[in-house]
Amino acid sequence: MNEIVPNITQLPVSRVSRDTLQERVFRQLTDLILDGEIAPGQLVTIQALADAFGVSAMPVREALKRLTAANALTVVSGRSIGIPPLCARRLEDLRRVRIEVESTAAEWAAEKIGAESIAALEALLENMKRASVTGDVKGYLHGNRAFHFEIYKAAGSETLLGIIENLWLQISPYFNLLHGSGNYAAANEQHEAILTAIRAGNKSALKSAVRADIDGAYGVLMALLD
Repeated sequence: MNEIVPNITQLPVSRVSRDTLQERVFRQLTDLILDGEIAPGQLVTIQALADAFGVSAMPVREALKRLTAANALTVVSGRSIGIPPLCARRLEDLRRVRIEVESTAAEWAAEKIGAESIAALEALLENMKRASVTGDVKGYLHGNRAFHFEIYKAAGSETLLGIIENLWLQISPYFNLLHGSGNYAAANEQHEAILTAIRAGNKSALKSAVRADIDGAYGVLMALLD
């Protein structure tokens, strides 16, 4: 693994206030993982995270306990953390569960999503298309997460949203590896199909497009693991 501590201050984090210290550190760490800011193979020290957040090591350690329990992070040594390794069996398991859960969330969202959310999805898709062309990996990953969760939030189920977030915590760092495979461009086509199905209120087409999007990433990642 490659040490990335010298660049930790460049991550998109902000100083946290003391009133909700542990929860806010946990939330910011969660956002970093979901946005792919910590890639597989990278190490980040606990002290570097504490310095970036402007807190002591204690709230960082507490957040890491929760994220380790969720299989989102692993403690590599007593002082460093990284993304857990992904084997073919675990990838297949995540794929199957994601298809069931995320297609259900999309189906529920189709009944409730409004014009404002559809406009947001259109803007996010255009941003992802630009990021794919320019090779802006971080920009693409941020947009990809925002696109999907704009839909899943519209489902109106905090329980379902929490399940999806936990699944993404385990898989989204590996989306970094999809750049260069052509998957980002292919995924944008699936995102277009998702958006078209939402506009039409076509639940069957929407579920199929969500599945195709998940399967596309799965196929590339599985090939990389072989």
